[in-house]
Amino acid sequence: MAKLLIILGLIFLGLGLLLYFLPGLFGWFGKLPGDIRIVSEHSVVFIPLTSMIVLSIALTVIINLLGWLASFLAQ
Repeated sequence: MAKLLIILGLIFLGLGLLLYFLPGLFGWFGKLPGDIRIVSEHSVVFIPLTSMIVLSIALTVIINLLGWLASFLAQ
């Protein structure tokens, strides 16, 4: 459990450093075709459908790779 927390901490540290030093790196997120933005006089509704699908696929791949790596290291 401790190794997992250390690895997750390093991953979050890396992501934080990327966002800090390269803020425009994720500027595309929320502006993909398929993301819905409705603007009226008094309100704004934003529904990031495509961005959430991309995020879901990316997280699925990452979690499966981490699971594979964990089972590989456990042998």
